[in-house]
Amino acid sequence: MDTNSYKTESLRKEDVQKDWVLVDAKNEVLGRMASKVAKMLRGKHKPNYTPHVDCGDKVIVINARHVRLTGKKWTDKEYVHFTGYPGGKRERTPKEIMDKSPEKLVEKVIHGMIPKTRLGEQIKKNLFIYAGEEHPHEAQKPTKVNLKEFK
Repeated sequence: MDTNSYKTESLRKEDVQKDWVLVDAKNEVLGRMASKVAKMLRGKHKPNYTPHVDCGDKVIVINARHVRLTGKKWTDKEYVHFTGYPGGKRERTPKEIMDKSPEKLVEKVIHGMIPKTRLGEQIKKNLFIYAGEEHPHEAQKPTKVNLKEFK
């Protein structure tokens, strides 16, 4: 019996091959786009996915300014954080965050879908978000991904 046929291969950090991927967020629903990007960052779309290794791709998100939210989420949804001081509860709507910095809104949503561990901190460094069309990563020759076809 060939014992190599049924062994599960586990990647090591040295064996991982990272690709550069370009995602256009124009007219995409924020949560749906973010879940697909988080899947790419984590590496779950690859056949050799290993849970304890950063085996995902480096993802560039452009046109973060043109992302969509459905329903009344622009005004009714609230992001809450606490400053640490008495009475320091702060609430902001997606519209307020988008007006100040569109990249922060997309980053906040995607980071919420990544594990809150040391591995998650490494994975977050593979995400690059830009409000407009231009990005400084042309030298890496990123491949454009159509999110409609990505599963």
